[in-house]
Amino acid sequence: MPDIPFGFALPGGQPPDPNDPQQMQQFMAQLQQLLAAPGSGPVNWDLARQVAAAQLSQAGDPAVSPYERNAVEEVLRLADLWLEQAVALPSGVRTAVAWNRNEWIYRTLDVWQKLCNPVAGRMVNAMGDLVPPEARAQLGPMQSMVTTLGGALFGGQLGQALGSLAAEVLSAGDIGLPLGPAGTGALIPANIREFASGLELPEDEVRLYVALREAAHQRLFEHVPWLRGHVLNAVETYANGITVNREAIEEAMGRIDPTNPESMQEMALEGIFTPEDTPAQKASLARLETTLALVEGWVGHVVDLAVGDRLPNVVRLAEAFRRRRAAGGPAEQTFAALVGLELRPRRLREAAALWSAVTEHRGVQGRDGLWAHPDLLPSGDDFADPEAFARSQFDNGGLGDFDDLGDIDFGSDEGPKENPPKGDEEDK
Repeated sequence: MPDIPFGFALPGGQPPDPNDPQQMQQFMAQLQQLLAAPGSGPVNWDLARQVAAAQLSQAGDPAVSPYERNAVEEVLRLADLWLEQAVALPSGVRTAVAWNRNEWIYRTLDVWQKLCNPVAGRMVNAMGDLVPPEARAQLGPMQSMVTTLGGALFGGQLGQALGSLAAEVLSAGDIGLPLGPAGTGALIPANIREFASGLELPEDEVRLYVALREAAHQRLFEHVPWLRGHVLNAVETYANGITVNREAIEEAMGRIDPTNPESMQEMALEGIFTPEDTPAQKASLARLETTLALVEGWVGHVVDLAVGDRLPNVVRLAEAFRRRRAAGGPAEQTFAALVGLELRPRRLREAAALWSAVTEHRGVQGRDGLWAHPDLLPSGDDFADPEAFARSQFDNGGLGDFDDLGDIDFGSDEGPKENPPKGDEEDK
């Protein structure tokens, strides 16, 4: 499949043929429209959506059947039942939905904007800095076109990365971030089907395991009020410390020939971002990796606890997901290269071992009580000796009585916990 040059493509996602006057005229009209109506912020997100949609159109985006919608609702309901004895937090799924790949992009785009805008802003500013100071006054209003072009370049390539991610993710919480709407448990049936085929395991068994992970994510992010903002702020703080390699931008821009669309097609922005090698940035990265590992380690631990020996292939499934999250797929690697941010937890096994030790020594209530406040959570140093952390006592007199911790709202004004998840009425 040919790459889409920043999203400047003809219907169907194909780049224009420079020898075809009609296609070139259509291409230039599209480019003129883009520069005349720039998007708000450093990224042209309208263009990003168009590119992602065009890429999925080429790759294929199977529609969700009524059977699959019903299967997702039922499997999320069953997953919540299995988790009841393994988790102190109540159900966080108020709405159960099945998404196709385009829906995943549409429903998660607001969070992607928050995560990517800081990095993109520095890239766009760096592009503007490439214009010599003495030439900026002569450019006048034309200087804004540099910013617009930068937002288009980043938006187009980000759209390609999101389109690739959309073909791999299995659920709304699959990469460990609260990307979807709060209280919405979502699975992507087409991707689950392909993933199960690759594992050579029954699709219904894989679907249930994915649903358990999704339901566990929802419980955590729905009933630990500070966690959503904490995770997103950790990502944003780390992103704010990423620097732009101006030489890489200058080299990439130097390869563009405005009269040759193929030169745009060949341009790539990967590798232009590098983390600052400062103590503050290293500490920021450590906090981010610890947070992601704690979330993913907790999810993996409680899911395995809930499953027990109920699934014939639980050992294979658990190992497959640990490797998948630890290594990241091709799309995650592309995204990391583009924005300089890896979304995978590096210390997943250590975090899972720590949560297992805490459960053994303090029980389910004491383990989940640690989520009452970020200061109660294990640090990266605690990963080295899970048993010591699990046996340690806190000044609050211990965490055995979970109900005494008022920082977590177990109930929900938006729906009683005993209500099973319902399907999205708009999708019916």
